[in-house]
Amino acid sequence: MDACKPYLAAVLVQLTYTGFYVISKFIFDKGVNTYIFVFYRQAAASLLLAPVAFVFERKKSPPLTLSIAVKLFLHALLGITWSLNINNIGLKYTSASVASACSNTVPVFTFFLALLLGMETFKLKSLPGVGKAVGITLCLAGVMIIAFYKGPHIPPVHLHGHGHSEGSMNHESTPSMATWIKGTLFTISSNLTWSMWLVLQGKILKEYPSKLLFTTLQCLFSTLQSLAVAMAFEREISKWKLHLDMGLVAIMYSGFIVTGVSFYLQSWIIEKKGPVFVAIFTPLALVFTMICSTILLGEMISLGSVIGGFLMVGGLYGVLWGKSKESMLCELPTRDEKLIMNVQLQEKELQHE
Repeated sequence: MDACKPYLAAVLVQLTYTGFYVISKFIFDKGVNTYIFVFYRQAAASLLLAPVAFVFERKKSPPLTLSIAVKLFLHALLGITWSLNINNIGLKYTSASVASACSNTVPVFTFFLALLLGMETFKLKSLPGVGKAVGITLCLAGVMIIAFYKGPHIPPVHLHGHGHSEGSMNHESTPSMATWIKGTLFTISSNLTWSMWLVLQGKILKEYPSKLLFTTLQCLFSTLQSLAVAMAFEREISKWKLHLDMGLVAIMYSGFIVTGVSFYLQSWIIEKKGPVFVAIFTPLALVFTMICSTILLGEMISLGSVIGGFLMVGGLYGVLWGKSKESMLCELPTRDEKLIMNVQLQEKELQHE
């Protein structure tokens, strides 16, 4: 059962992001400021994590040196404050499906960054290396198909009888090509910085191994950073007021569930399995989003989205298969180790004689 926990945690993380894409796009279309949203989201996460960290880590927390504090601050600035703000801009300029599809570049970015830092290996001459290459290729092919091929639409599944009709579908206005390109570039840039955040997190956790305090400090730093960014871009007081609406629900969900819970889970998974293991599960968020859209919202899904989704899931299992085979090979004794074991065994037999 313990061996399954990282897999279950990784799937749970992607489920939280599915809800984030849908809710965030909805409130941004309603006029919620993206910069203010990030600040409130991080503030909500800090309010959740700070008391928990104080209760459970105050007696056994590792020392927080100035060097580690600076690294955590810059790490939060890169992977949380910067990444979240430009991702929300991209989401506002495009759509939830485009943002979710572009997020599947994260496994590719993460793998090559980890490869450059010597945290991953890639040997095309070995079978596990071929599995990784095929998996990443399938993942990229799925993203390309979703982005550039729509095909016929699949009729939605309605759970509420005739409550929806084709005329009542929530069709989003088509953005201009310039806006779409701008939003896509913002989203891809966000994924690149997010990948860097994942890779660097593994190194920082070795210096500061408390995952709960690590996540809490990251949230506190990003809250202050996001406040400065929001104040720079939005001076109108009315935009800062909270109301009992979907905007508040989105802030609470994003702060407590996405930032608070999923960030902690990601830190735990990275410690157990490494950064690429976390990133390679991102295709599932798109698949979950398509399923939730067609069943709960009655939206039509294109054939291209379905084909692309299946290709990315195939890519996911291809990379996971390659990583699992490499782990098995690493656990097997080498030729020299076998010789040493045989010599030691012969020495023990001679001693008994």
